[in-house]
Amino acid sequence: MGEQQQVTFPQEVVDEYAALGVDLPALFSAGHLGTRMGVQILEASAERVVGTMPVEGNTQPYGLLHGGASAVLAETLGSVGSMLHGGSSKIAVGVDLNCTHHRGARSGLVTGVATPVHRGRSTATYEIVISDEEERRVCTARLTCLLRDVHKGDEAHVPHTGA
Repeated sequence: MGEQQQVTFPQEVVDEYAALGVDLPALFSAGHLGTRMGVQILEASAERVVGTMPVEGNTQPYGLLHGGASAVLAETLGSVGSMLHGGSSKIAVGVDLNCTHHRGARSGLVTGVATPVHRGRSTATYEIVISDEEERRVCTARLTCLLRDVHKGDEAHVPHTGA
């Protein structure tokens, strides 16, 4: 679970954040919770975010993937897409998440793919489909994020390159 993979970003996004001295991989990571759960973001753009999470270590007492773990993966992927859509002048804050759990998973990796349903000026909504290794749908989620302007003091929560 510990090895980090390099996230692929569109070059214009890399350039925009680099000009601000922002460390994109740190900013668009799964955060502390996602790291503990083994979430890996593989691809990230405002049009599509892909990530994986192991089932092992994220199960409920019956040995099945915990629904809350699916929610963490879904909110992580949808938030990354929303943040990329909002750009460097906005912060994406989740305001609604719903998940429908279709089937259980007992082992392996699950993969989530987030695609936009709505990308506006003040909100962004993403559908996240989580599938098992056999490409069977495990969960369908929808996340809506508020896109709020960056305020003074927010920079303390934005990872910088240190430059």
